[in-house]
Amino acid sequence: MRWLAVTLWFVLSGAALALDPSEMLEDPALEAQARELDRALRCVVCQSESVASSNAQWAIDTRRVIREQVAAGQTNAQIIAFFVERYGEFVLMNPRVSGSNWLLWAAGPLMLLMAAIMGFVYLRGRSTASATTEAGLSEAETKRLREIMDE
Repeated sequence: MRWLAVTLWFVLSGAALALDPSEMLEDPALEAQARELDRALRCVVCQSESVASSNAQWAIDTRRVIREQVAAGQTNAQIIAFFVERYGEFVLMNPRVSGSNWLLWAAGPLMLLMAAIMGFVYLRGRSTASATTEAGLSEAETKRLREIMDE
C-alpha cells in the first residue's frame, strides 16, 4: 500500500511542479482559460508532454506568453493560431483533421482495413486449395536411392 502511495505521489507531483505560482493569473476564469491552453499545446522541446506538464525553458516561456495573451483579451482560437503560425501544427496536442494531414489520420484505419482484406483473401485461398497428397517416389527415384544407399 505504501508503494502505491509513493508511486502516485511521484506521478501527480510532476505536473504540479511545472507551473510556478508566480506565473498564475489573479482572475480564476482567466487562469482556467490559460490552463486549458497549456494542456492544448505541446512542448516543442519535450515533444511528448503538454506545455502544462513540462519544465523546459521553452514551456515556461510559452506559459508566460499564453498568460499575457489571455490577460490581453485574446480568445483561445487566436492564441492557438498564434502558436500554430510560428511552430506549425506540431505544437497542437490534438492536431486538426484538415489539409494535408487528413492522410495521417486515415492511414491507421486504412492499413487495418487492408490487413483485414489480405488476411481474408489468404484464409479464403487456403480453405479452397486442394489438399496436397504426398506422392511416393517414382520407380526411377526409388532405383537411384537404392543405388546411393548401397554405395
